[in-house]
Amino acid sequence: MSGPSSAEYDLIILGGGAVGENIADRAVQGGLTAVIVENELVGGECSYWACMPSKVLLRSAQALRAARRLPGAAEAVTGQLNVEAVLARRDYYTSNWSDAGQVQWLNSAGIGLVRGHGRITGTKRVTVTAADGSTTELTARHAVAVATGSASLLPDIEGLAEARAWTSREATSIKTAPESLAIIGGGVVATEIATAFAGFGTTVTLIARSGLLSAMEPFAGELVATALREQNVTLLLDTKTTSVHRTATGVTIETGDGNTIAAQEVLIATGRTPNTWDVGLDTVGLIPGDWIETDDTLRVPGFDWLYAAGDVTNRALLTHQGKYQARAAGDVIVARAKGAEVMDAPWGRHVATADHAAVPQVTFTDPEIASVGLTAVAAERAGYDIRVVDYEIGHVAGAGLHADGYKGTARMVVDEDRKVILGMTFAGPDVSDLLQAATIAVVSEVPLDRLWHAVPAYPTVSEIWLRLLETYGRPQQ
Repeated sequence: MSGPSSAEYDLIILGGGAVGENIADRAVQGGLTAVIVENELVGGECSYWACMPSKVLLRSAQALRAARRLPGAAEAVTGQLNVEAVLARRDYYTSNWSDAGQVQWLNSAGIGLVRGHGRITGTKRVTVTAADGSTTELTARHAVAVATGSASLLPDIEGLAEARAWTSREATSIKTAPESLAIIGGGVVATEIATAFAGFGTTVTLIARSGLLSAMEPFAGELVATALREQNVTLLLDTKTTSVHRTATGVTIETGDGNTIAAQEVLIATGRTPNTWDVGLDTVGLIPGDWIETDDTLRVPGFDWLYAAGDVTNRALLTHQGKYQARAAGDVIVARAKGAEVMDAPWGRHVATADHAAVPQVTFTDPEIASVGLTAVAAERAGYDIRVVDYEIGHVAGAGLHADGYKGTARMVVDEDRKVILGMTFAGPDVSDLLQAATIAVVSEVPLDRLWHAVPAYPTVSEIWLRLLETYGRPQQ
């Protein structure tokens, strides 16, 4: 067997998901050389097991329900959802779990790729072990970036380890829909998967220790809970799961109040844990398995060469936010490598300021939840003097045209001292289309007086902006 091979690059990135790809792309566009180390599929969790496949699984049933809510269209809908066609479309969007297209893009972008498991083995050094046991020694002239993402967090529940429970990966890569599914968790993944599988005709039971979507405005979880019940999902809220056991026909779940739930499969959706157990953090004095702390330029404190971005930082576990961090990290690595000016003031080119209080997020349940910035509770905890303005979206003419009986709520959280918006939440059908305007308002700190001049087109759901401003009130002088 031959000895290890070696290579030198300006930048080494551990992790070939969307975040790693964007760090590398920005660095190469800035004139550096970069290599990605990836042990699975280039493109990462979002492309094959999370964002893309889950939204495909959700979309068809959502469109069917929307049609059934509209007179005229409802009469034209005579069949049921074709689950096989949905799964075939999912296979198309995941490229049948082949990363050939992603690898082709790396080649076209001038980004190197080394397949295998990478570990930091010293300052600016990474050792990659391939599937056949061969090793490659990589050296970075300027920086190493960790972008290895996160994995499903498995809670300490009796019997869970032996029960072969699903995580989000198994749920989004199904070949057939199970007859019944129990979901443990009440967050975004739990509610989205419950929505998707209910659309397939699966009997779904969701078990949550508290309510649904508890990190969001209270009306968001309440609206989703009502909708899930209308979709025949059984909700066991404020319920603790005490044990999970695999049987000959499926699984049984015992709850703290003495109930037993039987299902064909069980999904665990109780949070995420960083993929940092075996990337060599211990060799540089960091703790394996921990989240990696960074400053706003995504550099790890105490190092002039080590960066991290995406889920591993625990800043905002969202693909779009990780890619935002990646762009800042790639650009600042270039700037520091070339001795150029580093723009690290808030909202500068080389920082991820939005991570702190301007993170947009969509929960693709039916109805959707779209939010950006601080909730009312978070704003109060941060010490702001706030005013909360709510308005029923269904009262807007455009919403009534969009769907008969439109149900939804919008909330605007205003900083009363500066008269700017700190946070927005929309809950209702297709409200994700409203989110970018809200994000711009929050990030740009647009004064409410100026927002009166951003006239919404009539009759669109965007008229909700005018109704919120009218409810807040306009100064007379």
